Amino acid sequence: MNATKSGEHPPPEKRRAKQRWPFIKKRVYLNGTVAWQVDARTKTGGERKAFGTRLEAETFADQCRARRTNEGITAFGNEELAKYGKSVQDAISFYLDHLRAQERTVPLDTAITELVESRRTGGKSAEYCYGLKLRLGRFGKDFTGRSAGSLTAKEIDAWLVGLKALPATRNTFRRDVQTLFSFCVKRGYSKENPALGAEIAKEIDKPPGILTVDEAKRLLACCGADVLPYAAIGMFAGLRSAELEKLDWTEVDLASGFIEVKAHKAKTGRRRLVKIADNLKAWLEPLAQPTGVVAPIGLRKRFEAARRRTGFDTPGTETPEEKAAGLKLKDWPQNALRHSYGSYWLAKHQDTAALALQMGNSTQMIFAHYRELVKPKDAEAFWGISPSAEDAELVVPNRPIRQPIQYLAQPNPR
Repeated sequence: MNATKSGEHPPPEKRRAKQRWPFIKKRVYLNGTVAWQVDARTKTGGERKAFGTRLEAETFADQCRARRTNEGITAFGNEELAKYGKSVQDAISFYLDHLRAQERTVPLDTAITELVESRRTGGKSAEYCYGLKLRLGRFGKDFTGRSAGSLTAKEIDAWLVGLKALPATRNTFRRDVQTLFSFCVKRGYSKENPALGAEIAKEIDKPPGILTVDEAKRLLACCGADVLPYAAIGMFAGLRSAELEKLDWTEVDLASGFIEVKAHKAKTGRRRLVKIADNLKAWLEPLAQPTGVVAPIGLRKRFEAARRRTGFDTPGTETPEEKAAGLKLKDWPQNALRHSYGSYWLAKHQDTAALALQMGNSTQMIFAHYRELVKPKDAEAFWGISPSAEDAELVVPNRPIRQPIQYLAQPNPR
């Protein structure tokens, strides 16, 4: 029979046909609990929810119909998003966050300028700010016209690879770019730090370059009286070049036996006292001044000239006279004076913690870079390098210097 008797319920398929999406179904569980289930699923997603009353179920169903009318069927799901456990609404929220971040972002060069200025006013050294500005300036130039919030990890990684620099240099650029985008995240210019995803270049661990005992002797012999204190303090006290260039004679106390590196002149921003070795004292006493900077005007050119006379400069640039004399130039090791000090000091004293205090480094850095580089007999020879009688014949170059240099025959002003 096709007709339905009065009072009887139609078959389930008839009831479902009369219902509108989403479908509401009464469920009776074994424990006697009654629930009304709303099936709002579609081919691309959606959900099923159960309610305690039919009124609640119908209210939810009406909300689903309204959303479907206003937003379309994709409001209830997307097959690709569903694979990742995300809904269309999640995608909308994510993209809105991205758009809001783009509204707050600034041009990349503006962010770089603000970062450098922030570091400068925050107390970072002029050398640090200059290096940061130099490296990030290159980064900003290669991404001219881009905003701080538009760069991706893939772009940054490709840029680092394209530098064709040594691994250590590449990682320095990566570190600075990370610093830039951390700053951008804090200021709301970027939603995330894309540089964190850039690959770290593998650095091959190699010992720092140091001077041999004979090279150290020759260098000091080739230094004029104006640049000799700079070279001797770098070699036998281990100050950084930037610290040496700011050092004043008032901070070199030969009587107490210490050199004071003031906090505002130190790379770490912390004051430290460096012990003056006996041989360093012998080199400094004849040339010490009451006041004034230790480094003379034109230090770089003068020191480079002394290094050249010692045999250090660009290989292959030997003059005919140097070739005739059998001189073969070699590259000057990076931070040769400071690295020589650390290596020879540790070989003699075998005290990593004490050397870390002297050099203003961490013990981990000292242990990693300076242990087992020098034999004990070479260390004894290095710390025995003292001025000889021939050094009294040093001639002061006829160039202006910041403080008058005393000849060795004159009494020590201290």
